[in-house]
Amino acid sequence: MRSGRIRLDRAVVQGFYDRMRVVASAAYGAIERDRADDPGRPFAETACGRLARSLDPAGLRALGMWAHHWCMRFYDDDTRVGVRLVRQIAGRSGLGWTPDEVRWLLDQSYAAGPAAAHRFILPRAAAAELPSGALPEWGDGVPELPRLLAG
Repeated sequence: MRSGRIRLDRAVVQGFYDRMRVVASAAYGAIERDRADDPGRPFAETACGRLARSLDPAGLRALGMWAHHWCMRFYDDDTRVGVRLVRQIAGRSGLGWTPDEVRWLLDQSYAAGPAAAHRFILPRAAAAELPSGALPEWGDGVPELPRLLAG
């Protein structure tokens, strides 16, 4: 499965998009407010931080998936705020990531290509929380993802 494309059932993927759609408006608004605000502000004091704090683990996973998807689609624009949000979510443990969610994140990451240097941040963190063997195509549960060279 190292080809980079992960096949998921259409209904599963539609479920992800339905869940992300619930947080999309609030997420986009928070990112836009933070883009216009002080970039040095502690994350907890940002609009994205307040939004993340307001969500349960399932909502936070949906927010992470949406932010990851947004960053993968618009990596050539100013996505620093989105990447910060993705990094913050990737740093949280115990969110209950599912193997299908991780596969979807990986698929989005591979599809973005190497220009999006941050593309494996969230999938790597989410995969690390899966039990061994949950991603059988990688065996140990944490995929050997390509190491990305800086700049």
